[in-house]
Amino acid sequence: MIRQTEVDGVATLIAPTTGPMHAGLMFRVGQADETLARRGITHLLEHLVLFPVGTADYHYNGATGSVVTYFHMQGSAADITAFLVGVCRSLRDLATDRLETEKTILRTEWSGRNGSATEGMPLWRHGARDYGLVSYPEWGLSGLTAADLRDWADRYFTRENAVLWIAGDEIPAGLTLDLPSGQRQPVPTASTALPSTPAFFSGSTGATGLDAVVPRSAPARVFSGVLERELFRSLRQESGLSYTAATNYEPRGDNFAVITAIADALPEKQDAVLGGFVDVLAKLRVGRIDEADVSAVVAKATDSLSTGEADAARLPAAAFNLLTNHPTQSGDEVARELKAVTVEQVHEVTKVALESALLMTPYGRTADWAGFTAAPTGSSEALRGTTYQGLGDVSTRLVVADEGVSLVPKQGSPVTVRFNQCVAMLAWPDGARQLIGGDAISVRIEPTLYRGATAVNVDAQVPPGVRVDLPARDPDQIPHPETATAASVPASGGRITPNRLQVGALGLVALVVGALALGVTVAMIVGAMEFRLLPAIGAWIIAGYLGKAFLAKWQGDRE
Repeated sequence: MIRQTEVDGVATLIAPTTGPMHAGLMFRVGQADETLARRGITHLLEHLVLFPVGTADYHYNGATGSVVTYFHMQGSAADITAFLVGVCRSLRDLATDRLETEKTILRTEWSGRNGSATEGMPLWRHGARDYGLVSYPEWGLSGLTAADLRDWADRYFTRENAVLWIAGDEIPAGLTLDLPSGQRQPVPTASTALPSTPAFFSGSTGATGLDAVVPRSAPARVFSGVLERELFRSLRQESGLSYTAATNYEPRGDNFAVITAIADALPEKQDAVLGGFVDVLAKLRVGRIDEADVSAVVAKATDSLSTGEADAARLPAAAFNLLTNHPTQSGDEVARELKAVTVEQVHEVTKVALESALLMTPYGRTADWAGFTAAPTGSSEALRGTTYQGLGDVSTRLVVADEGVSLVPKQGSPVTVRFNQCVAMLAWPDGARQLIGGDAISVRIEPTLYRGATAVNVDAQVPPGVRVDLPARDPDQIPHPETATAASVPASGGRITPNRLQVGALGLVALVVGALALGVTVAMIVGAMEFRLLPAIGAWIIAGYLGKAFLAKWQGDRE
């Protein structure tokens, strides 16, 4: 069984193990506690804490989750003592001389990661806040200072906000946890960027996915397993459409849990997988739940609770529960709850899950035909202010108003970010800006694409602390309007002026004469025409003159 005690004011959980001793120090802080403009601060602090113990011979690691961060190691009792004492020492005296080096390491880590097909779902459900932040890069790294990290450590890495767990017979001799005093930090309140559910969005891959939020419970855990069995049976075993058909049940820390499901597909099978996925959901919604599936899921879960290592394996989850004020249970209590789950209870969870569902369709597909409402990709209104015409696309206008910025296409919804709702403004040295609202709607301002638009128009308007300065871009990454498109865009309005007709006519003549000069030259070279030097030179001179005149006329019209 798991027993609870205390070490230097830190709540401590201990369970026996037949293997090597291992332990973890968990804190109630994670990515959901950050802001987009400071995204990455917890991960950076984790790296700085571990650096001084980086030459140890024992196995150790750290991890930053959505609402918890922990430091874990496996080894002898003496090793564990040295590691945990070292972690606490590092928290009190951060290796801030490593700040820029660890930032570079984290950027490298991010650039080399293989994101999952479902990693964008939190953004669509929650926006660019709290639980949605896990979908975003660690943009905040560049602006973080040593003082920022010390303040973060003082607030979150305290003895009252920590739980120690140990898989072993007893607390290692000599273990001390020299942490500052503080207070238990509550779990962030979940925001929403969805006006209504069930909703859908078109993903960036060929996979079909589901994200559902349900009250945390044993029936909800069983429902996740039943859904996986149904998807696997239907999409892989029976139809052979998917290789992966899986689900995950993850408590969020606020008495709710997130259930995710994913099914992959070949390009030519994506529509079939989407249809089959929706069919499985519809089947469960109407209560067609096989009791054998419920029994199989319960049996698998309870079997894992009957092994000799069951309590040791549950220690991280028990620490999570303690930090998030969720009742702790013995293995027997968990097993009894699972065995009491009925088909009717699973059906009730199904209805709640599908009412909250966010469906990810394969790229370019919709799901309104299945009763899902499209998640918003734009804003309800455009602001009124100074308008800048897009050079590369006459149908798109940039509007900078006192309240915020809007991009207004000729067709479709505008996108608007109000300054007082801006959670991050990415800034590049070339003058480009990207404003991101709490609802995850963003507006990119590229001076090269909007005549007269500059960063001065918005820099002074955004709230303090949301600016994120990014490194200079490669010149090839700076967008420019296509030459042909830009030449046809008037300074105001969409009409083609007489001057543009002159430009077009001159360009056509230059093209024809140039083609004739080339044809004559080639004919002379291959012997199809008698070689005459003066006519060939004359043709090229005329073509060059007309080409130069066209370029001069075109450049003058653009200006």
